[in-house]
Amino acid sequence: MFSKILNKLKSILGKKSVSEKPKPKKVTKTTKKAKTVKSSKPKKQDAKQIVESFKSLPGVGAKSATAFYEAGFKTTKQIISASEKELLAVPGVGINLVKKLKEQK
Repeated sequence: MFSKILNKLKSILGKKSVSEKPKPKKVTKTTKKAKTVKSSKPKKQDAKQIVESFKSLPGVGAKSATAFYEAGFKTTKQIISASEKELLAVPGVGINLVKKLKEQK
Protein backbone atom coordinates (compact mmCIF):
# COMPACT_ATOMS: atom_id res chain seq x y z
CA MET A 1 0.00 0.00 0.00
CA PHE A 2 2.81 2.36 0.86
CA SER A 3 4.49 1.70 -2.47
CA LYS A 4 1.29 2.63 -4.35
CA ILE A 5 1.16 5.98 -2.58
CA LEU A 6 4.86 6.55 -3.22
CA ASN A 7 4.46 5.71 -6.91
CA LYS A 8 1.49 8.06 -7.20
CA LEU A 9 3.43 10.91 -5.60
CA LYS A 10 6.41 10.35 -7.88
CA SER A 11 4.21 10.22 -10.96
CA ILE A 12 2.64 13.52 -9.91
CA LEU A 13 6.07 15.05 -9.54
CA GLY A 14 7.12 13.69 -12.92
CA LYS A 15 9.68 11.18 -11.74
CA LYS A 16 9.92 7.49 -12.40
CA SER A 17 8.10 5.19 -10.05
CA VAL A 18 9.94 3.12 -7.47
CA SER A 19 9.26 -0.12 -9.29
CA GLU A 20 10.76 1.26 -12.52
CA LYS A 21 14.19 1.96 -11.01
CA PRO A 22 16.92 0.15 -12.85
CA LYS A 23 18.58 -2.47 -10.71
CA PRO A 24 22.34 -2.15 -10.34
CA LYS A 25 24.23 -4.77 -12.26
CA LYS A 26 26.52 -7.10 -10.44
CA VAL A 27 30.11 -6.72 -11.51
CA THR A 28 32.08 -9.91 -11.55
CA LYS A 29 35.75 -10.03 -12.12
CA THR A 30 37.13 -12.89 -14.11
CA THR A 31 40.75 -13.29 -13.30
CA LYS A 32 42.74 -16.40 -13.75
CA LYS A 33 44.64 -17.56 -10.74
CA ALA A 34 47.64 -19.71 -11.33
CA LYS A 35 47.63 -22.92 -9.41
CA THR A 36 50.58 -23.09 -7.10
CA VAL A 37 51.90 -26.17 -5.47
CA LYS A 38 51.98 -25.60 -1.76
CA SER A 39 54.33 -27.59 0.36
CA SER A 40 52.58 -26.58 3.60
CA LYS A 41 50.02 -29.39 3.38
CA PRO A 42 52.64 -32.14 3.52
CA LYS A 43 54.24 -30.38 6.47
CA LYS A 44 50.92 -30.39 8.29
CA GLN A 45 50.45 -34.06 7.51
CA ASP A 46 54.03 -34.76 8.55
CA ALA A 47 53.35 -33.07 11.88
CA LYS A 48 50.38 -35.34 12.46
CA GLN A 49 52.45 -38.39 11.58
CA ILE A 50 55.24 -37.31 13.89
CA VAL A 51 52.82 -36.76 16.78
CA GLU A 52 51.28 -40.17 16.08
CA SER A 53 54.73 -41.80 16.18
CA PHE A 54 55.38 -40.16 19.56
CA LYS A 55 52.27 -41.86 20.91
CA SER A 56 53.97 -45.21 20.37
CA LEU A 57 56.36 -44.42 23.23
CA PRO A 58 55.31 -45.78 26.63
CA GLY A 59 53.33 -43.28 28.69
CA VAL A 60 53.06 -40.72 25.89
CA GLY A 61 49.53 -39.67 25.05
CA ALA A 62 48.07 -37.10 22.69
CA LYS A 63 48.82 -34.08 24.90
CA SER A 64 52.40 -34.98 25.72
CA ALA A 65 53.09 -36.02 22.10
CA THR A 66 51.91 -32.62 20.92
CA ALA A 67 53.98 -30.95 23.63
CA PHE A 68 57.10 -32.83 22.50
CA TYR A 69 56.50 -31.75 18.90
CA GLU A 70 55.97 -28.12 19.89
CA ALA A 71 59.14 -28.26 21.98
CA GLY A 72 61.12 -29.13 18.85
CA PHE A 73 61.44 -32.90 18.97
CA LYS A 74 60.98 -34.44 15.52
CA THR A 75 61.76 -38.13 16.09
CA THR A 76 61.20 -40.67 18.82
CA LYS A 77 64.98 -41.20 18.97
CA GLN A 78 65.45 -37.55 19.89
CA ILE A 79 63.03 -37.94 22.77
CA ILE A 80 64.63 -41.13 24.06
CA SER A 81 68.17 -39.74 23.80
CA ALA A 82 67.29 -36.38 25.41
CA SER A 83 68.49 -35.63 28.91
CA GLU A 84 66.12 -35.57 31.86
CA LYS A 85 66.43 -31.77 32.07
CA GLU A 86 65.46 -31.37 28.43
CA LEU A 87 62.45 -33.64 28.86
CA LEU A 88 61.29 -31.96 32.06
CA ALA A 89 61.51 -28.58 30.32
CA VAL A 90 58.65 -29.67 28.04
CA PRO A 91 55.32 -28.40 29.44
CA GLY A 92 53.12 -31.23 30.67
CA VAL A 93 55.94 -33.76 31.03
CA GLY A 94 56.52 -35.05 34.54
CA ILE A 95 59.14 -37.13 36.27
CA ASN A 96 57.14 -40.36 35.90
CA LEU A 97 57.00 -39.99 32.13
CA VAL A 98 60.71 -39.22 32.03
CA LYS A 99 61.41 -42.41 33.99
CA LYS A 100 59.33 -44.47 31.55
CA LEU A 101 61.18 -42.96 28.61
CA LYS A 102 64.58 -43.58 30.16
CA GLU A 103 63.67 -47.26 30.67
CA GLN A 104 63.20 -47.37 26.89
CA LYS A 105 66.86 -46.50 26.38
